[in-house]
Amino acid sequence: MSSFLPLTIRFVTGGSMVVSSIADARKALDGAWKNKEAPDYLAAARLVDDAMAGICRPAVAFDAFKQAAARQGLLRTADPSAALSMLDSLWSGDDQGPPR
Repeated sequence: MSSFLPLTIRFVTGGSMVVSSIADARKALDGAWKNKEAPDYLAAARLVDDAMAGICRPAVAFDAFKQAAARQGLLRTADPSAALSMLDSLWSGDDQGPPR
């Protein structure tokens, strides 16, 4: 079961991965990044390892991972789900909801 809302990471080699847990983040950190010497990357790697060891809160580590991925341009934006689109439509008052 995932702990966080999923992020899609697109590596510099063109591959991608969905990250929704600290274990996923650890795997993603081993992928092809633009700069594995960048301070944000190094901090994220340390915090993810600490979270896996139980000495850092997972939310802190996941946020650091997300920030590092964003700074290197690896985060891929996700389209809203069909359910979210329907809720947005209902909230805005559009009459474009699902057929009745």
